[in-house]
Amino acid sequence: MTLRTKLLASTAALLIAGTGAVFADAHATHPETGEPLASDQTFVYRDLDESPSIDPGLAEDSAGGDILRDLFEGLYNQDPAGNLAPGVALSHTVSDDNLVYTFTLRNDAKWSNGDTVTAGDFEYAWKRAASPELASPYSWFIEIMALENASEVISGDVMPADLGVTAIDDTTLEVRLTQPLPYFPLMLTHFTTFPVHQATVDEFGSDWTKPGNMVSNGAYMLTEHVPQEKLVRARNEMYWDNENTILEEVTSLVISDENVALTRYLAGELDRTHVPAGQFPRLSEEFPDQAVSVPEACSYYYMFNLRDAASEDVQDPNVRKALSLAIDRDIIVENVLAGGQKAAYTFTHWATAGFETPDIPMATMTQEDRNAMAAELMAEAGYGADNPLEIDLVYNTSESHKSVAVAVSQMWKQTLGVETVLANQEWQTFLEARSNGDYEVARGGWCADYNEASTFLDLMQSESGYNDSKYVNSEVDALLEEAKTSDNAQANYDRVEEFIAQDTPIIPIYHYASVYMYAENLEGWPFENFQQQWYSKDLFKIAE
Repeated sequence: MTLRTKLLASTAALLIAGTGAVFADAHATHPETGEPLASDQTFVYRDLDESPSIDPGLAEDSAGGDILRDLFEGLYNQDPAGNLAPGVALSHTVSDDNLVYTFTLRNDAKWSNGDTVTAGDFEYAWKRAASPELASPYSWFIEIMALENASEVISGDVMPADLGVTAIDDTTLEVRLTQPLPYFPLMLTHFTTFPVHQATVDEFGSDWTKPGNMVSNGAYMLTEHVPQEKLVRARNEMYWDNENTILEEVTSLVISDENVALTRYLAGELDRTHVPAGQFPRLSEEFPDQAVSVPEACSYYYMFNLRDAASEDVQDPNVRKALSLAIDRDIIVENVLAGGQKAAYTFTHWATAGFETPDIPMATMTQEDRNAMAAELMAEAGYGADNPLEIDLVYNTSESHKSVAVAVSQMWKQTLGVETVLANQEWQTFLEARSNGDYEVARGGWCADYNEASTFLDLMQSESGYNDSKYVNSEVDALLEEAKTSDNAQANYDRVEEFIAQDTPIIPIYHYASVYMYAENLEGWPFENFQQQWYSKDLFKIAE
């Protein structure tokens, strides 16, 4: 029993002895496991930043995705192991040519105002997300879903009405693709594909996502939102499976300082928080039942600005490759982070389903050999002691990101004599700077939208909405396009990873692990889900 548990138990004992009014913490048992449930069924967790939007058509970050999976429900969910589970859709059929999907929707799905969720709500949402009028930062996701006319709709050449999605009737949704995508159903757990209540958008416009206005169809509904502070959602009594939802209320708190968040967690104010960089070994020893590290489908990298008008300093591929070689990734993951992350020499996460990590030459070199090669490349590019390279590196505000940036800048200085100016930016400002090309080198982190290698490598496609480097390589484009219809795309993915290592538009640094502290009485977390897609409706607290 940990100190925190002892204190809670002692407090409960005093209440029982002193008043006679509290007989036990539990008032019910879990319907499946039979575990006694705590009286308090609230979940409070820490987020690093305020999400740019909680509109399914405008959201673009993983923290926003966590919120949206509570507020909305798409055609499918993920189960604790990451497999597809019924959401609003009960099932689907596929045509012989694998181009037409027909989804059968449940007839008991309701919006929080009591309206029935229909196939038309999905048709509206997808066409809205693709429309130039909305200008969704994730409209490209609709395009990589291979929906009929997606590219033409996004470019404004045809009307959104021509997008390949049609509500046949209230419970039948037809989706038409331009090419077979074997992983297409896996893409349907992403928030961009969630339904939207058109009448609410029509009535409130951009204010439709505010508390009191929002109509949603998930297990929870929005009750309070204080920007840069907190977002609260409470059980949606209209949700079709509400009787099996246990948590009554979920609150995400924006706390920028990881150490402050940890202090609040240890004081019992939070049920989940990030483990600060370098502290996992200590915390896992002190709190073995609370500190957890599991692989997570995200890759951490630095990107170079390759736009024509950008700084010339990093336009030379030899310079970019030298900077990549000079980063000692083992020091980053073992000493700076120390949370179970793995050194990355490919963009695609090593644990991605069906992906075999290709042989990248620098991955098998010693760091001493990498440093020697890096120095040679920099000298060939004309940089050295008499002409040191000076670059700017920006990252979004976070002690972990700062720790990595400081370590990398020291490695560049020691090995190559590079002078690095570090700058941190608030999340929304940072996203805009990357998108607009207002940077030289910037921190990047990409979490899989579905469990297949293309979710990473499609960012290298010339026209990708999140190709913030603006890397252009026609061979890469062709390889990625061919991979979508290939029976075995591994060879294509190998070649794309080789191009990344050769051209270095980005520097893969490490593959994520999900490293958090979890309250001892919090149950139901999907640790086996590689994408760490969690749903508050599946969580519960047991009696202390």
